[in-house]
Amino acid sequence: MYHFFVEPGQIQGTQIFITGKDVNHIKNVLRMRIGEEISVGNGIDGKEYRCAIDAFEDDSVVCKLLFIKEDGVELPVKVTLFQGLPKADKMELIIQKAVELGVYEIVPVATKRCVVKLDAKKEASKIARWQAIAEAAAKQSKRAVVPQIKPVMTMKEAIQAATGMEQKIIPYELAEGMSKTREIFANLIPGTQVAVFIGPEGGFEESEVEAAAAADVEPVSLGKRILRTETAGFTVLAWIMYALEVQGDSEENE
Repeated sequence: MYHFFVEPGQIQGTQIFITGKDVNHIKNVLRMRIGEEISVGNGIDGKEYRCAIDAFEDDSVVCKLLFIKEDGVELPVKVTLFQGLPKADKMELIIQKAVELGVYEIVPVATKRCVVKLDAKKEASKIARWQAIAEAAAKQSKRAVVPQIKPVMTMKEAIQAATGMEQKIIPYELAEGMSKTREIFANLIPGTQVAVFIGPEGGFEESEVEAAAAADVEPVSLGKRILRTETAGFTVLAWIMYALEVQGDSEENE
């Protein structure tokens, strides 16, 4: 079943109006017909609005609401990925896969070892591009929300932004063993906010890790092998998904 996102104001009682580029996609690419069912989300309330196409207008697709499915696809915690700016187009892959794995929002971070430098004009176009990728990935994976791509922050700003989050980690190659990592993931509490800091190519400078640790961001190990910047965040998100969803399902079935 195809999934689309609309603004909250486009959901009006039992009618839902799909507008913009999705109109052409539904009409001319997917060639959908009246009566076909689709799912719709507003990207905010976590609900899935199941509906059927009722009419085609020049600039909109009018749908009839069938029923509302409450949130059941989102991770039980809200994960903010503070991602050091990588080279080339790696950020696009990182955003796409992180959204599929359940990230709540992504903050690009300009760390000391970042090669990429964005001026204001380039940043605006990049953020718009990255947000479109996030929305496309959210549609594909039938997310209930569209993760937001925030403006680029410095490491100092990122650490400050994470201040109110209950759990904060920074994978670091010099962190000792996996015991702390396992303990953190095993004790995650549904409903909390989790900050994950991932360095760019070359990792974080020691002073950045020290500054993060001073703000209660815990350095952790992701294992004995050094992971690429585009792999580390996926690893953390996959472990969180396993800890909170897979193990949770197993316990419910016992």
